[in-house]
Amino acid sequence: MQDYLHRIAESEVEETLSAMGAVLVQGPRAVGKSTIAKHLSKSNISLDSSLSLMEIAMLNPEIILEGKTPRFIDEWQLVPSIWNAVRHEVDRRQSSGQFILAGSATPSDDITRHTGAGRIGRVTLMPMTLFESGHSTKHVNIRKLFDDEASTVTGYGGLTVEEYIQRIIIGGFPNIISKNEKQARLYLSNYLDDISRVNLGTDIVKTDPVRMRALIRAISRNIATEISAIKLAKEAELDTDNLSAQTARKYIDQLSQIFVLQELPAWSTHIRSNVRQRVSPKWFFCCPSLATAALSLSSSKLLRDLNSLGFLFEALAIRDLRVYAHALDGEVFHYRDETGLEVDAIIELRNGEWLACEIKLGGDHSIKEGISSLIKLKNKVVESKANDLLGMCVITAGRESYTHKESGVHIVSLSHLYID
Repeated sequence: MQDYLHRIAESEVEETLSAMGAVLVQGPRAVGKSTIAKHLSKSNISLDSSLSLMEIAMLNPEIILEGKTPRFIDEWQLVPSIWNAVRHEVDRRQSSGQFILAGSATPSDDITRHTGAGRIGRVTLMPMTLFESGHSTKHVNIRKLFDDEASTVTGYGGLTVEEYIQRIIIGGFPNIISKNEKQARLYLSNYLDDISRVNLGTDIVKTDPVRMRALIRAISRNIATEISAIKLAKEAELDTDNLSAQTARKYIDQLSQIFVLQELPAWSTHIRSNVRQRVSPKWFFCCPSLATAALSLSSSKLLRDLNSLGFLFEALAIRDLRVYAHALDGEVFHYRDETGLEVDAIIELRNGEWLACEIKLGGDHSIKEGISSLIKLKNKVVESKANDLLGMCVITAGRESYTHKESGVHIVSLSHLYID
């Protein structure tokens, strides 16, 4: 059995439990929701372990709630009435840290909307970062990049380009982080088949598995871009047989509901000039390994296609930055305006402070381009927002982290990043 691997979201689950009566751990399938919940609970029960247990839960859900706290109830959505039973029990006990809920499917909003307010908090768990899977040298603490102390960064070593490609293909799903590429592709192909076949929770659109896989492939070919639903529908050939861009949009919404597909929203801020900012989101899967599996990409293929590798490396970096940002009570955006200026990632904290990041495979020319884009953005934002800028960095697939003397921009290897 694989040893338990620490997850960054653990502290958020613990903090939520200390403040609220219960916490719902949500996220894509197979990212370790049950594992983290069991690790943090004092007792647990899984409703899918037997049919009789589900029948008991339907007839008398209060029995399921008995046990040492925090009590973990796995696959709770199989008996939706558990949600209200937990809510009522939290009200009755008037104590925090009573229950942890998790499941492999997203429940209908009708079940969870409003009724858990103030009682049941939510924590989203995503695939593992390089730090969580044990592939970070831990040279650069991203938390320190938001501190005044981070005048310089240093580090050497970490993943090679070939090893980054392996991590892109194998991905961050806990069950396969130690598998080889062939095993990972088989696992991920089945994962995609499963999410393509299952009705994802809407009565409006019944998912056609063939067309869903076609859409997933289209998204995979356009990862880290601002492609519209209309263009995705056309590329996936979903505009035939009465399947329109509107249907494609509903399929996209279904994938988003189960956290497999994520939008990276455009950053909106005040600019000194009248330059119009682009507002379209970029598209990313929760892990770039899903895109490589959908397109049957191997290491050798990616090594020969540096353009595709660049987009997939950006997806890998965004995957990790989202997790780090969430731990810092922040969110990740991208910036693009009508002049063509683009910055790949803006991490903005709740207090308005922000870190600007360009993502490059590496090489002096690309790094210089990244530095130039960051400085241009800094000079464009209004003075009040510029004062909230805590740092700029170019995240690379290189093996060295350092601070560029002339600009003060940090050049950081993705495999050097971690958070404490």
